[in-house]
Amino acid sequence: GGSIVNIGAAATVRAAAGMGAYTASKSGVARLTEALAEEGKSKCIRVNAILPSIIDTPANRQDMGERDSAKWVTTEEIGEVIAFLVSDAASGVTGASIPVTGRV
Repeated sequence: GGSIVNIGAAATVRAAAGMGAYTASKSGVARLTEALAEEGKSKCIRVNAILPSIIDTPANRQDMGERDSAKWVTTEEIGEVIAFLVSDAASGVTGASIPVTGRV
């Protein structure tokens, strides 16, 4: 057995104007997660995804200039959700796409 965590985007749940291709590609991650979860069940492999909003990284701070980064999701918050999903506490979770959106 094992656990796989895919990284998608919050845009999977709610599209925005001008982001059609990005939203479509990230929605593909969610559907792939579901399919792999079904395929992995017989081998006790869990497959889930997280859907972060804007991640607070130095690159995003530089690229997004004046935007309020205090509302962005931190890498620590993302890590905590991933740690949960790969832990025994999440043994009953597979095929899920979990929003991790901070305060956006």
